[in-house]
Amino acid sequence: MPSPSYLAQDAIDLLAILPPAPRSGDARYEADRAIFRATRVLADTPRWQWAKNDVSEAPADMLRNYACAAGIELTPALVPVTTRLLVTAARDTARPNNVAKQHFQRQRPFLIDQGPICQPAPEVTNSFDYPSGHTTLGWTWAMLLAELLPDRATAILARGRAYGESRVVCGVHNASAVEAGRLSATLSLTRMRNSSAFQTDLAAARAELATLRNSPAPASERCRAEAEALSVSPLQ
Repeated sequence: MPSPSYLAQDAIDLLAILPPAPRSGDARYEADRAIFRATRVLADTPRWQWAKNDVSEAPADMLRNYACAAGIELTPALVPVTTRLLVTAARDTARPNNVAKQHFQRQRPFLIDQGPICQPAPEVTNSFDYPSGHTTLGWTWAMLLAELLPDRATAILARGRAYGESRVVCGVHNASAVEAGRLSATLSLTRMRNSSAFQTDLAAARAELATLRNSPAPASERCRAEAEALSVSPLQ
């Protein structure tokens, strides 16, 4: 079960901080369209398959996605305290992000330009693009895991960046929405640090992970495949 909220309902006003969503005719809007069109060539490549992998937001799948970067196997059963921290924090960072998403109501890229996407369209057609909720989730997890495992921070944050970029590869979010999602998560996490409940759970998660540092690493074959696929950035 998630812990009580770490972030009060009105703790942060993302609308006062985030850049506004791109609008038709401005440079950011046209850059997003160009990136969407250019990245359709990634369909059915290994990077595309990893973008499909990154669609799931289930805690077990999220933990598996960060296991290679963390250097230890991660499952809800192995790290229940850490899972509770991550799920609660992600729920809290999602809430103000969703307020911003409803405010801007920007269409997703595949509704503006034609091209294949890696996720069934009905799952995303009736929700908005900016800021990316998946990216906010992935960056929340990356920031916290990097803090809990500082010696693995570079790999963990790189995986968090790639998790957001998977939404661009998938064709369901614009590049600007991914950038805004990372900023959204960072801002909410900064505000969250004033919570005593957050600090208590963070310390407990750090202690839990410390007991696993000598555990076997994730399967090397999977980690090699992940690293090779995610080395392809849709923004290059």
